[in-house]
Amino acid sequence: MIALSVNLNKIALIRNSREGNYPDVVAHGRVCLEAGAQGLTVHPRPDQRHIRPDDVRALAELCRSREEAEFNVEGNPFAGPLKDYPGLMPLVLETKPDQCTLVPDSNDQLTSDHGFDLERDGARLEPLIAQLKDANIRVSLFMDPEPSQIKLAKEVGADRIELYTGPYAEAVKHQSDELESIFAAHCAAAEQACQLGLGVNAGHDLNLINLPRYRTLPGLQEVSIGHALTVDAISMGLENAVTAYLNCLAGN
Repeated sequence: MIALSVNLNKIALIRNSREGNYPDVVAHGRVCLEAGAQGLTVHPRPDQRHIRPDDVRALAELCRSREEAEFNVEGNPFAGPLKDYPGLMPLVLETKPDQCTLVPDSNDQLTSDHGFDLERDGARLEPLIAQLKDANIRVSLFMDPEPSQIKLAKEVGADRIELYTGPYAEAVKHQSDELESIFAAHCAAAEQACQLGLGVNAGHDLNLINLPRYRTLPGLQEVSIGHALTVDAISMGLENAVTAYLNCLAGN
């Protein structure tokens, strides 16, 4: 079974457009879990444009209160403190999520749009990965489907990779001639990861249109979906949107 981890960033983004706590991120996370989602994902950034440190703390408690719910915190491990943002590593080590997905995005980046270059960053990442694993936190690295990079992900100590699916989603959207080669590259990367003993996650711009094919990726264990699911929830309702994605992942 492929796990669905609902990314709550866009719920927090809407909340932050007004004073107060409406919509309530934790309440919406609870709805997702009660609808059957296997986990929740957040990506706290230093500018706190959406998820804030206190959201991470509260959602960690919510997931701990539900035996089978997994909490995934993603972000740039090199992001240090800024105002009341403590830095990603201190926040993760404080809240101890089930999984930490390390992502190479800059502080001013709109959204994640590329995987790690481990030839450049591997030596810096390796001690941070070890620190997370010592805290019993599973580590996933946000990666492009590059064979040499997947090999390095294993060498620096990652438990899983999360394949960046943005180019695949764009190719499906525009029915690009490159779709077949892009999907083939993702399949090859997933197969390589499995052979190396790495788990396989995926995320970015996955939706109900492009997910039916992507779910056939070899060894796929988890997808993280936020933007499209939140948009679908506007017309479907949040519970129904979660159900739709779960059904899609199940091949129904």
